[in-house]
Amino acid sequence: MLARIRAVLRRRAPEVVTERVEIGELALDTSTHRVTWQGGALKVGPTEFKLLAYLMQHAERVHSRAQLLDKVWGDHVYIEERTVDVHVKRLRESLGVAAPMVETVRGAGYRLTAQVTV
Repeated sequence: MLARIRAVLRRRAPEVVTERVEIGELALDTSTHRVTWQGGALKVGPTEFKLLAYLMQHAERVHSRAQLLDKVWGDHVYIEERTVDVHVKRLRESLGVAAPMVETVRGAGYRLTAQVTV
């Protein structure tokens, strides 16, 4: 019961990143709401921006769909877990040549990594 209460409390408010984050050649600046790859600006939608910000803050870790829903969307929305797949797909499309940085870990979820050959 206590674990359920803690899970609900964690979902009350999505995490907000308040700084510039760089992973390899990919940079995200929350104050200007910009994403750059090798110095060039990338166009990323608002939900994909929040998803990328979370993944960059927690790089090299595998996150399940449920974890991403809790941390990025919060508990104020009721959406299917597969919605995460759609937003990851859109994020990869926006990243272009940097798309391989967002890895699918079969049976577990998604991970952002700097160790990629593009």
